[in-house]
Amino acid sequence: MPHRHQDIYSSTPLHVLAAEEAAALAGDLQRCAGEHGLLVTAMAGDMSPGLPLLNHWVRLTLGWQGLYGGDLRGRANEPLAFQDEIFELVMLRHALEIAPAPRALLDEAVRVLAPGGILAVTGIHPFSFWNPWLRWSTRPRPLSLTSPLVLEHWLRTHGLDIEKVQRVGRWRPGAAEEWQVMPVLGGGYVMIARKRRHILTPTRLRPRAVAAPVGVGLAPGARRSAA
Repeated sequence: MPHRHQDIYSSTPLHVLAAEEAAALAGDLQRCAGEHGLLVTAMAGDMSPGLPLLNHWVRLTLGWQGLYGGDLRGRANEPLAFQDEIFELVMLRHALEIAPAPRALLDEAVRVLAPGGILAVTGIHPFSFWNPWLRWSTRPRPLSLTSPLVLEHWLRTHGLDIEKVQRVGRWRPGAAEEWQVMPVLGGGYVMIARKRRHILTPTRLRPRAVAAPVGVGLAPGARRSAA
């Protein structure tokens, strides 16, 4: 029997889908390097991916009550408690689906992402056969499913370049693995975007006037007696 909204992300179909999303992202994320990564997830007990070139992770778990747990605690309707442009990798794993304000969370993710850093987003595709199951499982509080096309538009307005958009997973919850032969029907999606680096405009230097040396000796050809 499908799970109700309070434990939907503990259900077997969601865990299977999350594993398929992680496999689709693994190759792209291996090249991420830096000091800090941020994982914002809707799945309790979720672990950050093991990336050899990324040193430290901060993990935030977003709950149905609009509160963050994990390494820090806070309210989801408030700005993230981090400085600007501090993370080389930010992952939103199904977090937009239960965020009180998905656009605000996406704005915050972009704010804390360093120039040249990668934003990875996973979620359930709104135009899939998962939708009826989700509406029943999460009633009376349905998930907020955002189309990847809408996300692309949001991110481009923030100066991010979209590097990958892919549908993944089974066509419906509980479907057999052989039904993955048509990825276009996958119930989930993964998206990778990169934040553009700041453009440095060189400043044209004005030439500095140099004073001509003052002669203290005799002019060429002059006789000492004429001095």
